[in-house]
Amino acid sequence: MESGKIVPRIVPLDEAAAFRARLRGEGRRVVATNGCFDLLHVGHLRYLKQARERGDFLWIGLNADASVRELKGPDRPVNTEADRAEVLAALRVVDAVTIFPEVRAVRFLRAVAPDLYVKGGDYQPETLDADERAAVAEGGGKIEILPLVPGKSTTATLQKIKK
Repeated sequence: MESGKIVPRIVPLDEAAAFRARLRGEGRRVVATNGCFDLLHVGHLRYLKQARERGDFLWIGLNADASVRELKGPDRPVNTEADRAEVLAALRVVDAVTIFPEVRAVRFLRAVAPDLYVKGGDYQPETLDADERAAVAEGGGKIEILPLVPGKSTTATLQKIKK
């Protein structure tokens, strides 16, 4: 949000379940993923395009600033949650973005109840958080791991900048 203006396609967490119900009524196949998406790079874009191809609605759960700091350290995120959400929401392949405050996406996944939850190849189904797996299963969804785009990461980009 900027100056009190709501940016289209950004769905507040407390409105996500009702929004999902409307999508279900339309028969939409919802694919969800989540992450920090701090410095958007081509690896993110390729991953999101692959995710979008698996359904007709791509919904991103975005870690809030405090959870990014907890996950990545005190110097992160580089971009605020509002900026990161707006950039993601502007991408043609992204249909909705929801910011969630926790480190894990459990509450986001329960609200969104995706038909398919995708994660990058740096995960394996058994290494995914058990509560996230359970939240997806509760909603009747499946989990798919997409191949990692080698050599593309925000952390690597930041290390390169520091050199």
